[in-house]
Amino acid sequence: MKVHHSLENIPAIKKPVLTIGTFDGVHLGHQSILSHLKNTAQKIGGETVVFTFHPHPRIALNPDDHGLEMIQELEDRIKKLEASGIDHLILFPFTKEFSRLSATEFVRNILVNQLHIHTLTIGYNHHFGRNREGSIELLNELAPVYGFFVDEIPAFVESEKSVSSTKIREAISAGDVKQAQAFLGEVYHFSGIVVEGDKIGNKIGFPTANINVSKLQLIPKKGVFAVKVKFNGQIMEGMMNIGNRPTISENGERRVEIHLFDFSENLYGKNLVVYLIDRVREEKNFQSIEALTEQLKQDEKHCRDILQQSSVVVG
Repeated sequence: MKVHHSLENIPAIKKPVLTIGTFDGVHLGHQSILSHLKNTAQKIGGETVVFTFHPHPRIALNPDDHGLEMIQELEDRIKKLEASGIDHLILFPFTKEFSRLSATEFVRNILVNQLHIHTLTIGYNHHFGRNREGSIELLNELAPVYGFFVDEIPAFVESEKSVSSTKIREAISAGDVKQAQAFLGEVYHFSGIVVEGDKIGNKIGFPTANINVSKLQLIPKKGVFAVKVKFNGQIMEGMMNIGNRPTISENGERRVEIHLFDFSENLYGKNLVVYLIDRVREEKNFQSIEALTEQLKQDEKHCRDILQQSSVVVG
C-alpha cells in the first residue's frame, strides 16, 4: 500500500475507486466496506483508494477543545488498512481553510481534477464537505457532470459499520474489552511511554510501570484488567489498574499502571503496547495499605488464571 501525505506529486492511479472516511479502528464494519471497495475495483481493473484526514477535522478546527478520543492510533490504522489489501491511502492535511470548501468544490477540485476518480464508493447516509452538505443525492447529480460513477454501499454493510463504531466506543468506555474485541476483530490495545511514578508499588511488593498514554487515545473506565504487554518484541503478562488510586492518593489524577508478572527490569522511557484481555473488577478505596495489598494478591491470581485460559493471540 502506498501512503500519500498530500496530493503533490501523487502518481497516476489506475481507475481510482475511492472511499472517504475516518476509519478509526478499521473494525469489522470498516473491513466490510473495504471488501466492497476491492470488489468494485476488481470488476473494472482499477485501484483502491482510501481518503482520510490527518489531523482529524475536530482537532484542526478546535485544537484546544476537540474532546476527541480515538479507538486506534494512526500507525495501527495504517497497518490494518495495508493488511486489508488497499492500494492507496491518502492522509489529506485538514485545515481551517480546507473546511470552508463546499462539497461540490471538494468533488470537482480534488476528487475529479487532482485524483481523476473513476468511482466514488459511499454510504447512503454519509455526509461530507462544508456543513456536511455533501450527500449521495448531490453525488448522483455531480457524477454525470464530471464524468465519474457513484457506487452506493449496500445498506446492510453501511449499517454494520455504523453500529460497530458506536458499539466499540460504548464497550471500551464501559470497560467491556471482550465485546470491543468482538467488533474490532482483534484485542483492544494502546501504547505509551513508561514514566517515573511514586514507587509505592515497590514498597508493597507490586512494582508498577506508569504509562503515559496519548490524550487522543480512548481509555476504558476505571478498574483492574488482565493484560498482555509487548516490549522489545516479547509478549509478557500482567495486570493493569486504570484509575485515581483513592487508597494511596488524593490528587484525583488518573493513572494507567501495569504490574508485569515475573519481571524486574527497568522500563523507564520504554514504549509498551498494552493488550486488554479482560476486566477483573472496579477500582476500590481500601481502608488500609494492607487491605489493598491483600486484594492485589487476589487480583494477580485471578489475572494469571484468565491469561492462562486465554487463547487470544496478540502482537
